[in-house]
Amino acid sequence: MAGKKTIKVTQVRSPIGHPKDQRATLIGLGLNKMSKVSVLEDTPSIRGMIAKVAHLVKVEE
Repeated sequence: MAGKKTIKVTQVRSPIGHPKDQRATLIGLGLNKMSKVSVLEDTPSIRGMIAKVAHLVKVEE
């Protein structure tokens, strides 16, 4: 696991009032409540999911 990079994603805004697919993307990232933190592997698919909900999350390398 020495070569695996991870990123820490924190939910900072509520998905209320946003499209259902953005809510589903947050759940896919392991986020479902405010201030919840999820540590994920840094892959292109995860980066794409983060880009979709970038206005709702904070990312730390």
